[in-house]
Amino acid sequence: MDSFHSPKGHLQDEDVEKNISSQKKSSRGGWSAAIFIIFVEMAERFSYFGLAGNLITYLTNELHEPIPTAAKNVNTWIGVSSLLPILGAFIADSYLGRFNTILVSSIIYCMAMSLLTVTVSAIPLHLRKLMFFVALYLLSLGLSGHKPCVQTFAADQFSEDSAEERKAKSSFFNWWYLGIVVGGSSAVMVVIYIQDNVSWAAGFGILTGSMVVALILFLLGIKKYRRQGPLGSPFTKVAQVFVAALRKQHMEVTTGQDLDEYCQQQPHTTLVHTNQFRFLDKAMMIDHQDASSETTNPWRLCSLNQVEQVKLLLCLIPIWMCCLMFAVVQSFVQTFFTKQGSTMIRTIGSIQLPQASLQIFVGLTIVVAIPIYDRVFVPIARKFTGHSSGITILQRIGTGLLISIMSMVVAAVVETKRVKIVRDHNLLDNPKAIVPMRVWWLIPQYMICGLSDAFAFVGMQELFYDQMPEAMRSLGAAFYLSVVGVGFFLSNGIITLVQAISSKGGEKWITNNINRSHLDYFYSVIAGLSALNFCLYVWIAKGFLYKRIEAKECNKEIELN
Repeated sequence: MDSFHSPKGHLQDEDVEKNISSQKKSSRGGWSAAIFIIFVEMAERFSYFGLAGNLITYLTNELHEPIPTAAKNVNTWIGVSSLLPILGAFIADSYLGRFNTILVSSIIYCMAMSLLTVTVSAIPLHLRKLMFFVALYLLSLGLSGHKPCVQTFAADQFSEDSAEERKAKSSFFNWWYLGIVVGGSSAVMVVIYIQDNVSWAAGFGILTGSMVVALILFLLGIKKYRRQGPLGSPFTKVAQVFVAALRKQHMEVTTGQDLDEYCQQQPHTTLVHTNQFRFLDKAMMIDHQDASSETTNPWRLCSLNQVEQVKLLLCLIPIWMCCLMFAVVQSFVQTFFTKQGSTMIRTIGSIQLPQASLQIFVGLTIVVAIPIYDRVFVPIARKFTGHSSGITILQRIGTGLLISIMSMVVAAVVETKRVKIVRDHNLLDNPKAIVPMRVWWLIPQYMICGLSDAFAFVGMQELFYDQMPEAMRSLGAAFYLSVVGVGFFLSNGIITLVQAISSKGGEKWITNNINRSHLDYFYSVIAGLSALNFCLYVWIAKGFLYKRIEAKECNKEIELN
């Protein structure tokens, strides 16, 4: 008779749980360790945003690329840099462990920043473009290991065994993102000004120094960290569930007493069985071949934990897809918003502000919003909802998606006014002329983008950490980053499609002459697509099941949301 598989100590995930359990018993970790990693991330984000924030200016002004080409190159580089972490996460979880991956990738990062500095200062012009992009994508390689592991490694310093540490971890994600914003905003205020008014070499040299500081800070906290070795390939464990389920597709999923008895035989802490994707439950059923075998074949027989982990991954995919349009909207902050500002009056007295400097208002908004959210909104909301985080993670992400729609509406209105002033002053065919309109008109759209970041990005970081299986959390961070990567590639696709469709009407909406472009129409289209995406998100979020852990020693079921 068919039955559910009872673990006998042969399954790989039991070893993983023992590894994790022993790590949690360590006296290391907590805020005293996490604070080091937060400062490491601040220094790294200082380097990254000092480069990415003004990259379109370097490409258009120094390498003389057309605006649409430069925008696509920026999006492509950010996209690649956000997708490669999937490879870095795989290497960390399977072979090197998070600590070693961070160390190796930080060294590569420092080498890439050094090469960028040499390129903009000493490489001859005819070779500069080639070397610049070589260094740029070497930097992507460094980011591939650094980004998925640093946040996960920091969050690992907090245990999930106590309610106090779970609450501290939820607060950690707010302060983690605040640290990112402080680092990035400092770069926008200081480095971008130096790049525009002193030299590109001096600006890139400062960014290189910041990354060296990040590496030193990381090594200084080495005695305080909770560390764990590689936990095995997450892709292998996922594949095993699908293969085992397919091999037993002829079997019917058993319910009732068999399942109850099976769940009672699981380790002390286990994922609770769910009824979604029930086809996968066949992977943990014993057929005649399993019963007659002396050893357990992991490609035929899987544990409840392993099956439920795969279900968690499948549940996250629709949420991941709904976050892509949010990333599309955020891509404009470093591309079209910057080029809009380049045409407007940017002087304060005798000081000329860099065209990318308004990105500081994204950071300032987040710096103000996150402490208010963490210290004011969450305690008040907690009294009404009874939820430890005030609102659920998906509610927080949904709020960010809704606010991002508003940013596109405001951007379209401001661009309509700018183009009207351009027409009134006969500047349509003079794209390098300064439009008699203050750059401060762009501040609202930057601030609304910052507010949407504070809700959506922080929520995504927490979701793809908490809802991932413990052995796959580096991969979870990579999936969060891939939202940005795929979103920026999607932005490229939308730009290309809009150019192709609008050209059939006689005039492209996005051209090298920003005054002849129709960014107001383009922003309106993005707002419409984002609104449709938001409706889909709400529908999917209503049916989402959060991860639930059953702690047998206290006979308690814990929902992590």
